[in-house]
Amino acid sequence: MRREIAIVVFPGFQLLDAAGPVAVFEMAERFRPDSYAINVLAPGGGIVRSSSGVCLAAAPMESGCFDTVIVSGGNLAQVEENQAGIVAWLGDDAWRRVAGVCSGAFFLAEAGLLDERRATTHWAAAERFRLRYPKVQLDADRMFVRDGDVWTSAGISAGIDLALALVEDDLGPGIARRAAQQLVVHQRRHVGQSQYSVLVEQGGKTGRFGELVRWMRARIAEPMPVDRLAERAAMSPRHFARAFAAEIGATPAKVVEGLRLEAARVAVETSHLHMDHIAASTGFGDASRMRRAFVRAFGASPQSLRRGAGA
Repeated sequence: MRREIAIVVFPGFQLLDAAGPVAVFEMAERFRPDSYAINVLAPGGGIVRSSSGVCLAAAPMESGCFDTVIVSGGNLAQVEENQAGIVAWLGDDAWRRVAGVCSGAFFLAEAGLLDERRATTHWAAAERFRLRYPKVQLDADRMFVRDGDVWTSAGISAGIDLALALVEDDLGPGIARRAAQQLVVHQRRHVGQSQYSVLVEQGGKTGRFGELVRWMRARIAEPMPVDRLAERAAMSPRHFARAFAAEIGATPAKVVEGLRLEAARVAVETSHLHMDHIAASTGFGDASRMRRAFVRAFGASPQSLRRGAGA
């Protein structure tokens, strides 16, 4: 069955929000011909200039009957400036599923499509989104969120993760995996992975906690209570917890678990070490606790990920 995919853009849209999903559907089409037809739409149609200056030719939004509608994002000023026409069109809800990439979630929320649903958006816009749309259950930590027939993704490149998940939903994991391999990206980066990983690596928005993150990573097998981290940062525990979350967008405990998961997954997928050894060396303590963390974060056990990696 051929599925008509509509990618909605507007003046000032983020190019990768549109180009990323387009590339995914193109690759899927190579492996399963006549599965997808890609349409770029915009209010009024015509040549639409992205925030980078690169332009796309778009058809008017009123043209065609679509299976899936994906709304790109951009700078919030451009999003708000272009909301009226797109939101009114989204209100028709004449397709099987709808998705928002990055701040494209604002269009969906404004149209009421996210009321009482789970959703995500770019970490930098999360607080503004939460205040503006209190009826939406925002999970700003996720790479993408699916709630029924409505999908949203985190910042920019996460549109690729979302599109791969859409392909998997349509054509199965085999085609999605081949598309990901062709694009040289992870098929399942979205499962449980925090969109704050880059911020963690940098030590926060300003780099304030860069030295602390490096220190944590070097001692990942050791206990990491907030009191110890606060002492290392020369701050009171309460002040540290607030400042750390404001800089990175996640609590110290969540970041510690993320660093442990990262180290453990590398060891699981690239070595033949016993699971108990990996769990002890990455701070999980024992294999059963590590397994629970893996299933919660990645949707799969360490053994499953090892088999999938061919280790």
